[in-house]
Amino acid sequence: MESSWRPTTKQVAVLISLDLSAAFDTIDHRLLLDRLQLEFGMMEIPLRWLQSYLEGWTQFIKMGQHKSHATEVDMGIPQGPVLGPLSFAVYCSPIADVISHHGVQYHQYADDTQLHLATCANNTPAGLSVLAECTTDVRQWYLQKGLQLNPDKSEALIVRTTNQLCALTSSVSSVSVAEVDLPVDDDIKVLGVVLDQRLSFHKHVSVVAQSCNYHAQAI
Repeated sequence: MESSWRPTTKQVAVLISLDLSAAFDTIDHRLLLDRLQLEFGMMEIPLRWLQSYLEGWTQFIKMGQHKSHATEVDMGIPQGPVLGPLSFAVYCSPIADVISHHGVQYHQYADDTQLHLATCANNTPAGLSVLAECTTDVRQWYLQKGLQLNPDKSEALIVRTTNQLCALTSSVSSVSVAEVDLPVDDDIKVLGVVLDQRLSFHKHVSVVAQSCNYHAQAI
């Protein structure tokens, strides 16, 4: 989803990056197929094709020469194929309504979800309260669908001007995510990109340069 936020001199943006436990491993096959059929209109051959892809998976435990009996897997989707992220997005598509209900913007790719909200710099607690309620409802929705949100492993970032950030430092040191207080970070990594409080990308450039230097020396 594309953000509709446009910066003003009186607003700050609060970004929360959510963390999920073993997200791909907890997808209910039947619920996924029902959602594809009822909400996305997938029928007949395409639906049966995807059903055949999900069914028939087995797993077992092997230690040395000993191996357990194979057990059929009716939960989870493989992460390697392109169908993995796509199937997860379909499975979690209703979360958009939960987030939008609070007036919060979001970005989502597979199990990486970021919430962001523009709020008045002189009334930041009001915006943080909205995000706190939103993340609590998001965690509840995930629990109902067999997914586990880890609020203590999530990350929070406040983006705005240097003057506003200096003013906020004394008043905002943490953000409540699903009833857990998270410290506000100086920077967070989102889909491989390091975002800092000023969106200067200095830290990201430094990280990329270090990675390039490492691989150049390895060659």
